[in-house]
Amino acid sequence: MRLAVLDIGSNSAQLQVVDVSAGAPPLPAHAVKEPTLLAEELLPDGKLSEDGIERVTAAVSRAVDAAVRLGVDHLYPFVTAAVRDAVNREEVIDRIQAGSGIRPQFLSGEEEARLTYFAARRWYGWSSGRLLLIDIGGGSMELVLGRDVEPELAVSLPLGAGRLTREFLTADPPTRKQLKAVRRRVRDTLSEVLDRLRWEGPPRRVVATSKTFKQLARLAGAAPQRKGPFVTRELSVADLRDWLPRLAQVPAAERARMRGISHARARQVVAGALAAEVTLSALDVPRVEICPWALREGILLRHLERVADTPALPLQPLTRHPDAAVRHLRPAEEQPVPS
Repeated sequence: MRLAVLDIGSNSAQLQVVDVSAGAPPLPAHAVKEPTLLAEELLPDGKLSEDGIERVTAAVSRAVDAAVRLGVDHLYPFVTAAVRDAVNREEVIDRIQAGSGIRPQFLSGEEEARLTYFAARRWYGWSSGRLLLIDIGGGSMELVLGRDVEPELAVSLPLGAGRLTREFLTADPPTRKQLKAVRRRVRDTLSEVLDRLRWEGPPRRVVATSKTFKQLARLAGAAPQRKGPFVTRELSVADLRDWLPRLAQVPAAERARMRGISHARARQVVAGALAAEVTLSALDVPRVEICPWALREGILLRHLERVADTPALPLQPLTRHPDAAVRHLRPAEEQPVPS
């Protein structure tokens, strides 16, 4: 069976296609990435703008077209914080359904945290002991701690790189006052969960997921993606403190020319680096290992293992609604996944 997950986030709609077989890991056979760029499309009243709605609808439509061409049998489409937290999210979902023929599901922040932890736990195995996971997305940061299948603590905080950029880093490059405001917001928000994390005891292993951490690790010298998922990649607090001044003193256009930093994330990478540095410092964690599996793999693993406690994660047979008004703006950009 060919399964696929469509992750509709603040920067892109990412389709991950997996050919599943019993006992095999869900390594992707194909990946398709379509830009959504929603971080700057949230209006002061909390709604996504019309341009943002049109962009995400077109991106999802192209990703679904690719899934059809690739022969996907079942698709799980979901939205993360950028759409989930929008005041007009039902309108956005209705427009996506009308334009693409599929209706994405909502995942709460805690559900995202638990599924991401589930994937990381499977990647490292039981020998990793108590695992602390940190994920910085566009709209939220997830912190998860546990030693078993289900974590002991899973929280989602409004500390995503896109959200912090939109709320505080309005100048390009940002001012020192703005950078201090981001640090203060991250510290104040983390204070709500730090005592609980410390009470649970020190983790044996600390890992990070998300594109934010992957790009920062690449910037600091980690192996490129083409080297495959089995290469160890790390990011240290020392790396972050070394690179933060260099990132913050140049405009986004110049950051986009740095190693590992994509154009779509160049504006928000400063906020992401600040959130990462403050969080690791507050947790007394000198370095993290970058986990190649995250939310999308967690969803696939939950399905493949047929875990009984996930009724909210049904897979949709990939059939278009007959009245779907699909706009073919351009062919989807299919990207072979490095082996």
